Amino acid sequence: MSAKIDLTCDGVLFDCDGVLVDSTESGERAWTRWADEFGLDPARVLDGVHGRRSTETVSLFLPTDLHAQALQRIEAIEIEDAATTMPIPGARRLLKTLPANWAVVTSASEALVKARLHAAGLPTPPVLITAGDVTVGKPAPDGYLQAAARLGFAINRCAVVEDSQAGVAAGLQARALHVVGVGARALSTEASIVVQDLTGIRWSHGALHLSDNLLRYPAHP
Repeated sequence: MSAKIDLTCDGVLFDCDGVLVDSTESGERAWTRWADEFGLDPARVLDGVHGRRSTETVSLFLPTDLHAQALQRIEAIEIEDAATTMPIPGARRLLKTLPANWAVVTSASEALVKARLHAAGLPTPPVLITAGDVTVGKPAPDGYLQAAARLGFAINRCAVVEDSQAGVAAGLQARALHVVGVGARALSTEASIVVQDLTGIRWSHGALHLSDNLLRYPAHP
């Protein structure tokens, strides 16, 4: 779709996987291997992975007495495979244009997200909220509320950039000023604006400027 949209905001709060980095194949390989090791159906496990913390996924499939062991194992497998992570198109250029007004809010652990960002050649964010920083993960708004506060901005002056159903719901529940979806999967979410990737997004003069690669946008932005 051909359109141009300007989103005025103070802070930009990104999810990581599927938004800044393309880790889908890596993550699916890791969870498939994990499922096989624990005698689980990989298809069932993969169905609920996206946008959810590992601890919550593990809890869905294994009893409490195996939780710690299983969580440690998936962490090790995912970090081992993180070297294959690539940046989402446009991510490097966009992050370079942003001042220190952005954060990453992820369902991954700190070690895993840093490994993936490093592999993708992306900078460490000024504020990083990971699975261990919140009691309840997405779709709860806790991570985004915490990120905005740490940046020193009101959440209703921030844009959230997400790709999953749980992530978009978290941004909406947090009452972010804007919630932008990334990728075809985001078309099934409640995000009113969806872009194919980050190539058509730039920052200047206190706003995100979106053009090209727009998959969905309001009739009157």
